[in-house]
Amino acid sequence: MTPRLSRRTTLRLGGSLLVLAPLLAACSSSSDAASEANAGYVSGDGVVVEIPPEGRADPLEIRGTTYDGDDFDSTALRGAPLLINVWYASCPPCRVEAPALKAVHSEYSALGVEFVGVNTRDKAGPAAAFEETFGITYPSIPDTDGAVIASMDGSVSPNAVPTTLILDAEGRVAARIAGAADQSTLESLLDVVLAEAA
Repeated sequence: MTPRLSRRTTLRLGGSLLVLAPLLAACSSSSDAASEANAGYVSGDGVVVEIPPEGRADPLEIRGTTYDGDDFDSTALRGAPLLINVWYASCPPCRVEAPALKAVHSEYSALGVEFVGVNTRDKAGPAAAFEETFGITYPSIPDTDGAVIASMDGSVSPNAVPTTLILDAEGRVAARIAGAADQSTLESLLDVVLAEAA
């Protein structure tokens, strides 16, 4: 009988695959790479990297002004986990993951998890239309000049959209999803950081 891997083991194995990503990328066809470059994003494959508390880097400090004109400062949210989703409206995998993000926000904001989007491309109109279409109610920061992404200390590549980071209660990156995130993975990763904060 073949042993089943637990979700946590699967996530950890997925993280180890990240080391192989550059080698695998070298095997992709040049037409695929050209297609992605023309689309303005590099599609991730949903690889999840989970970082244990002892391996986490210094806290991130994310600041900006939301589309609604409100100041956002991640340091003011310390003490609670924070989910950061990097997106833009015409990015196909961003549209795929939007229902999962809506569902997770609905459930986990009540548990104390904070949420913010970082939009790498859109003006207020396209961003608002996307949020209305998919029922996204948490704020997003426009980042067309790349300043917010740059403040993430290499945790997100400028053209790797979508990317989702989960920060622990201290503001450190506890997990990263490169590519469209699914609901069960987001829930599993958030459960870990909530348990740590309890």
